[in-house]
This record gives sequence, C-alpha cells and structure tokens, in this order.
Amino acid sequence: MKVVFADIKATHQRLKPELDEAYARVMGSGRYILGEEVEAFEKEFASFCGAGHCVAVANGLEALELILKGYGIGAGDEVIVPANTYIATWLAVTNVGARPVPVEPDSQTFNIDPARVEAAITPKTRVILAVHLYGQPAEMDMLGEIAARHRLLVVEDAAQAHGARYRGRAAGNLGQAAGFSFYPTKNLGAFGDAGAVMTSDGDLAEKVRLLRNYGSGKKDQHLIPGGNSRMDPLQAAFLRVKLKHLEQWNRERRAEAAIYQQGLTGLSDLALPQAFNDCEPCWHQYVVRTKQRDRLKLALEQAGIETMIHYPVPPH
Repeated sequence: MKVVFADIKATHQRLKPELDEAYARVMGSGRYILGEEVEAFEKEFASFCGAGHCVAVANGLEALELILKGYGIGAGDEVIVPANTYIATWLAVTNVGARPVPVEPDSQTFNIDPARVEAAITPKTRVILAVHLYGQPAEMDMLGEIAARHRLLVVEDAAQAHGARYRGRAAGNLGQAAGFSFYPTKNLGAFGDAGAVMTSDGDLAEKVRLLRNYGSGKKDQHLIPGGNSRMDPLQAAFLRVKLKHLEQWNRERRAEAAIYQQGLTGLSDLALPQAFNDCEPCWHQYVVRTKQRDRLKLALEQAGIETMIHYPVPPH
C-alpha cells in the first residue's frame, strides 16, 4: 500500500457531481471574470471566518501584497515576519518595497515567538505579519498587545489556516486583515491558483477591490494605480462547493492529528508540534522535527509512506 502525501485527485472524485454542476453553472453563465459567482464566494467565506469583508484575488502572495499596499506600506517601512515560513510571506513585503525583519520561532509551535518580537521593533516598523504555520494559530493576543503598545498593524498570513480557531475566533479575523491562499493542496484548495483578502476594515476592503482590478470600481473609471489580481468565477464556484465540506474535513484532520500525537509521544529525538490551550489547529500539515530527518524520511519511503520537508531553505 502506498500512502501519498496529498491526493488531490481523490477529492475531485469524491465531489465530482457537485463540481460538475458548478462547472456547468459557470460555463452557462457567460461571465468568466469576477461577477456573481465570485461575489457569492466572498460573502460565504467572510461569513465562515466571521469577518466583515472578503475580497477574492488571484493567489495568496498577492493577497498579502494588496493588504500591505492598501495600508500604504512601502519603501522605508519595516515589517516583522517569522524567520521560519514559506518565502511568499517575505516576498509580499519586498514586493511592495518594504524590508522584512525576521524573528525566530517558538520551538514548540514553530510560529513566530512573541517574546522576541518587541526587540525587533524600530521606529520604521509598521506591521507585524504573523503566519499561522501548518494551520496552527500564532499567539495573536500577545502579538496584538505588542502591536497596540507600538501602534502597529497586525496582518495574518492565513494561507495554511482555513478553519483554524484561536480562542473561539476564526483565523482570518484575528488582526486588521488576513491573506488566504487556495493553492490546490490547502485544506480549502481550488483547482488552480486563487487567494483572498479577509478584513473587517471596510476602507481597506474597498481599496483592495480597486487594486485588484486596475484601480477600477466601474468600467473605464480608474481611481488609483492598480493591477490585475482577480479570482476566476470557475475557481470561486469550485471553492463554494468545497467550503461546504471544510468543517468536516478539518474535524477528520484533527482526529488524525490526535492519533499521531498519542502514538508518537515519548519517542526519543522526535519533536512533535504543540498546540496552545484554547486553540484548534486545522492541521494543514502535521510536521515533526528530528536530527535523524533524512534517515526517517528514507525509512518511511521504503515503507511506502510519502513525506515532504517544510521548508529546507530558509527565506533569507
């Protein structure tokens, strides 16, 4: 028996009738850029996260970029980022001309360590960009307190945290704004690239809507310099189908993570991920650490179990 790392085809087969209906609905509509399908997904996902606004965009990287642009972050500004994350977090900062300032992670959660954040703040700091790595919520209350003291924004990189909860609140509704990715392997994944900005800041949402569409809210009226970062209606329709199943899928992931946690606890030289009290990770990945990494990977491979290394090369 072979255990694959991520079987996207199996998800398609499981939901094929619903996905086929969504495909036929979009293709029959004649509307293939933005429109009602995208608007419906935005409302449904905003409701799922408990936030006021969702703006669907082309991918997760641009979701973060547009948040920073919407808040006027650029050259001369600094953004605090985790040292341990996927490179897209850093690229969002450098792409708007700002400087990423890395802070090391907590060794148990793998997320940015709030105890080290304050020492990294300078007069140029504008944002704390917190990543909910592997679907484990960052310690947002502590980060929020630090941000409030220094009058900083808190932005979530929630690219791996669809349906994760922090002390009763959903990821995506824990800071001023959040960027989501719907890359196909995510807990809520499209069948191509897609992303979203989540916020309860109405002014930011309106700015991002302009930025994603050539600076335009109405045809031929371009109010600000913008770009093209629009989610396809077809991806929105597929995501609407999958969103209905997300809570159940996350419950299944939590049950499987609990089995790993129980079965692997106590093994020497194997560091397991640890969740904060009152947090519900969505377990996008269950990532362990060991000094015998390559040996363990080979042994699992020989047993037919596929694994991946996240992330072998640090962003810097």
